[in-house]
Amino acid sequence: MNSRWFAPLIFASAILGWLAAVALPDIVWLDQLTQLLRTAFFSALKMVIAPLIFFSLIAGVMQLRASRQMGRLGSVTIAYYLTTTGIAVCIGLVIVLFYHPWTAFPPLIEDASVLGDVTAQSARLIDPGDGSTFSLLNNLLQRMLINPFNALSEMNVLGILVGAIFIGLAAAMTLPEDSAVPKIFDELAQVTYKLAGWVLTTLPIGLFAITFQLAQKIDFSTLAALGQLAGVVFAATLFHGLIVLPAIAWLVSGMNPLQFLRAVSQPMITALFTSSSAATLPLSMSTAQTKLGVDRARSAFVLPLGATANMDGTALFEGIAAVFLAYMFGVELGVTGIVAIFLVAMLSSVGAPGIPSGSMAGMQMVLLAVGIPLEAIGLLLLIERPLDTFRTAVNVEGDLVGCLVAKRFTA
Repeated sequence: MNSRWFAPLIFASAILGWLAAVALPDIVWLDQLTQLLRTAFFSALKMVIAPLIFFSLIAGVMQLRASRQMGRLGSVTIAYYLTTTGIAVCIGLVIVLFYHPWTAFPPLIEDASVLGDVTAQSARLIDPGDGSTFSLLNNLLQRMLINPFNALSEMNVLGILVGAIFIGLAAAMTLPEDSAVPKIFDELAQVTYKLAGWVLTTLPIGLFAITFQLAQKIDFSTLAALGQLAGVVFAATLFHGLIVLPAIAWLVSGMNPLQFLRAVSQPMITALFTSSSAATLPLSMSTAQTKLGVDRARSAFVLPLGATANMDGTALFEGIAAVFLAYMFGVELGVTGIVAIFLVAMLSSVGAPGIPSGSMAGMQMVLLAVGIPLEAIGLLLLIERPLDTFRTAVNVEGDLVGCLVAKRFTA
């Protein structure tokens, strides 16, 4: 799809759906048609979620085969990516636990069960009525350690995540260098990306139907709450990109933050306009070698792995957005639920497609994990594309900092 016109089309379809609901509220056939279109869109979305999670995660984790072969470089790179993603998750947790301005506005729906999303309710990880740590751990273990095929059929998000990661790690540790299996899984992941792309091309129609159905509930306060969410996500992403990552670069290389930001400005600007870390990869590799002084061997390993597995901005966005949607759709979370959201966001960011709006696949995982109906994505998509550009730039910046870390600790 052409991202240049797709984002305006999404916004226009949402506006059109709202206008149609306001101007034609009593047209029975239009109400039935939008219900049908909404059901078809979400059914198609659910159809691709499980294989998309499974194959993209296995393909992403299999990138670690290179780290096994590269020894110390691989260990340092993976440790760095886990650390920065963890920092991003902590930033998000601090924000939503202590600063959540959208709660000043009324929720869109008081009780998500009225939407009848059985998949979301059955897939949730946490029973909000039971705060027992033992019950929580017991429930998590039961959902984590399950037959992967059962997890796929039951839409058990945590089971799919853990199964895919374990299978990918086992394959990465045992398969010979000339094995065809990683290529097969990578091609299967590409097939699921294509299938998801087909579903996403129907997004304007689906969003029209969703907005029409929710129009009576969407008012100025809802739009104001969305604005609050966008502001919080933007500020958190900016803090990670302008403070945390340059500070790490300064600590490991001695390059002052302003000097570092100037050096990586070209790939970051490219990521800002393309919303694709994969498309920015050639420029990132050139920048790492010519402006950061990282040799080709290190940058050729660190950057492609980062484009798949290092998604700090994505994990940060998904966690904060899911907490916002839980409030707007009347889903009780509690502290344990919020922690679960960020853990799943951290896991789902591994192997996320490096394409525009690729985080929507992970967003579905996070929503299902805590019982938030997938209809909530329709609300989020009104502001997702502009935010996607900024977090992609931060993802690319994090990959380039990883090159400096690898240079410092593998010299």
